[in-house]
Amino acid sequence: MVPTVHYNMGGVPTNYHGEVVQLRNGDPESVVRGLYAVGEAACVSVHGANRLGSNSLLDLVVFGRAAAQRAAEVVKPGAPHKRLPANAGEIALTRLDKFRNAKGGTRTAQLRLKMQRAMQDHCAVFRTRDSLKEGIKKIESCRQEMADLQVTDRSMIWNSDLMETLELDNLMAQSQVAIVSAENRTESRGAHAREDFKDRDDKNWMKHTVIYADDKGKTNIVYRPVHLYTMSNDVEVVAPKARVY
Repeated sequence: MVPTVHYNMGGVPTNYHGEVVQLRNGDPESVVRGLYAVGEAACVSVHGANRLGSNSLLDLVVFGRAAAQRAAEVVKPGAPHKRLPANAGEIALTRLDKFRNAKGGTRTAQLRLKMQRAMQDHCAVFRTRDSLKEGIKKIESCRQEMADLQVTDRSMIWNSDLMETLELDNLMAQSQVAIVSAENRTESRGAHAREDFKDRDDKNWMKHTVIYADDKGKTNIVYRPVHLYTMSNDVEVVAPKARVY
């Protein structure tokens, strides 16, 4: 299962060191050793009502520095790298070759447009359960059509056809986790505006959604707590406020 995260705007969950964390053995703060995320790739939730997700400049300056400091603490000078398994990189190469040699009947641009229209129609800012459910079916159909992709350029140099196909593979996974988690969250919060659940529900939904999707499109949703505290007594917590449109 490849973890992909969607919480209002997406991002990989991290701690204040910039280390990527995941739910493991009941611990939602389990650190993925050696893996860091900062900027808009992260989900550190340091912003107020004027920003729905992460801001690359603030996050890069603050958490980029924190990640570098943490790396300096855990990496020992002169320590050897761990030996990689003999099949290291095999998954990436297999994926590359699969798409480079795809001989189906659907062009990448056609399927990308179909996916984009489904997301625009059913997973825009204002959403309803019925529309989201219909959108989920359409995105699932799009994922199935990935098996019928056609890539005409087999070259390994400046292959834009292959690059766009690899990007579509990424976009398809992101689209699926976005719309599935949106249908699951029965409240309105930030950029997630459910017309059938117009109020924010802190009792049931004051938590981060972490959604996993495997290669076959099967999803699994777990949650992480929202931390309403700061690392310093000099900085107060900014409580959640209602977002108006």
